[in-house]
Amino acid sequence: MTDSAKIFADGGSRGNPGPAGCGAVIIANDETIAEISQYLGNTTNNVAEYTGLVLALERAKELGIPNIEVWMDSELVVKQINGQYKVKHPGLIPLYQKAKALAITFKSFKIGHVRREMNKLADKLANQAMDGAKAL
Repeated sequence: MTDSAKIFADGGSRGNPGPAGCGAVIIANDETIAEISQYLGNTTNNVAEYTGLVLALERAKELGIPNIEVWMDSELVVKQINGQYKVKHPGLIPLYQKAKALAITFKSFKIGHVRREMNKLADKLANQAMDGAKAL
């Protein structure tokens, strides 16, 4: 297995709160090694963003990848994880704590902000999750 990977994670809701989903992709050596797409029920876009991050970190851990670089288009999540913003919303605190706890288990962990157009695959997976829920 590879010793490093990039994660692109995203989440969204149709309405805020509304039907929500998250998506993530894990890429190593220019190859997609995992995709995540999960419907989350009715929740906010920020909960969906955090859930996408947490699920992706859990998958990377399962895959045994020690060095992780995460890219998200949620400036809020990136700045909260990097300690630039405080986490004030009570609904985000447990997800933030879980993401931070996972992050420190990696040999190296970085998270950065990327423009939405650079996060298309994760966005597509989040939308597939929301679209799939409509079909149920």
